[in-house]
Amino acid sequence: MQKRVVGPVARVRSEVRVKQNKLKRMRVRGANALGVLLGEGMVNESIHGEGLATPSEQSGPHKWKASVARNVALVEAVLGRVHEEGLGVDKFDSAIAESTDEDPLYEVEFWSEGDKTRCSVQPAQVAERLHQLLTVRLPAYNASSTALVQQHGRPSRLVRYWLPLTVGILSSSTILRILVNRKAEIIQWITELGATIVDFWANWVVEPTRKVIATIRHDEGSEVSIMSRKSLEGDRASLERMVVDFAVANPETSTGTTAPLTEPQIAEIRTAVREGDLTPVLRAYEKDLASPLMGTVRGNLIRALLIQIQKTKVDVEVAMGGIDALLKSQELVFGFVGLTPGILVTLSLYRWLGASMSRKSGEKKGRDRGLMIRQLRNIDRVLANARPTEFGELFYRDQGLLLCEVHVLGREAARSMPDQVRREFAEEVEELVDVRSGVERQRRVVERIRWAYGRWF
Repeated sequence: MQKRVVGPVARVRSEVRVKQNKLKRMRVRGANALGVLLGEGMVNESIHGEGLATPSEQSGPHKWKASVARNVALVEAVLGRVHEEGLGVDKFDSAIAESTDEDPLYEVEFWSEGDKTRCSVQPAQVAERLHQLLTVRLPAYNASSTALVQQHGRPSRLVRYWLPLTVGILSSSTILRILVNRKAEIIQWITELGATIVDFWANWVVEPTRKVIATIRHDEGSEVSIMSRKSLEGDRASLERMVVDFAVANPETSTGTTAPLTEPQIAEIRTAVREGDLTPVLRAYEKDLASPLMGTVRGNLIRALLIQIQKTKVDVEVAMGGIDALLKSQELVFGFVGLTPGILVTLSLYRWLGASMSRKSGEKKGRDRGLMIRQLRNIDRVLANARPTEFGELFYRDQGLLLCEVHVLGREAARSMPDQVRREFAEEVEELVDVRSGVERQRRVVERIRWAYGRWF
């Protein structure tokens, strides 16, 4: 009737709820069993004189002999009945008591014979039961726990991912055919991508960096220049020779007479030319402009014009030299300007990759912190909902639940807390799981953990 009326999704949800309830009951039984072991074992051995493991009026080594024997029997009884489906939590303590009442290891007796104290249990019996516990009971308990978790826990990977696996298998031939047909293009894309990355790194990061380093070290080969070093000197020397030759050929333009120029006069003309003074040439040029035709015939006008063109060329090179000097003074700035695009792109990619990784790390850290907050909330719920005994302590079920939650909390805290803080936190955890301190004190410990270690939560 249910399969016909209810849809498949509702059936799956119902099955999930049933399995969740079974796992919760299994968890509560395990916590109750753990509480019994802690409350009745050597850790908290009936300090109030009541309970399953109330020791006899023995002292010294006899008390510890009885404690060891009783604990072996208690662990064996708990492991044997913890996975019984029909055994409720309210009946678990009485069931353990029934199992241990008939156990000779649990009812240890001592009597005196003369000067010696006899024991009803021999060490060989305890050793044999302990060996059976380690070789039979514990492996059987582990196997049973694993089977129950697999039965009621998360389904297998095949069940969870059957749909994408089916789609992948059905479309695998098409994908393979596409890959085979475009094999050359895919290889070319990968090759070009790698070559682009290598060229970008070499041309826009390595090479500009090398130029900046060479600039800092004053490497002559790396200097910024818009004209050659010897160009200006050569043009100046050529202009000087042209003016001197013109003045020697036309002495009247320099001295006003036709007498040949002397060496001091030629040296004075050379000095004037170096300073940019072309008076002999300009005088001849002004004179020939009065009769351009005759000046052209004699050739002085054209010659003077060509000398002025050379002078203009020298002036332009002087101006370019000033710009060149300015560029050289700012050469390091231009080097960094050339390096900036490559650095920016590289830094952007690095920041993007770092942000992606840190986002994943932050999400993981956030999940860890969220888990720690939930564990602290579960611990608070256990202590708030617990009904303490007449001595103000937790019952076995609540004690086991508290220990399980605290164990998970300590495991997560070990991943996120520094060493020193983790050692201090371990002290708080030890005080928190000390059931003998009472529920009220345990609640105060939870409050102290909340405000003292809040930044790691």
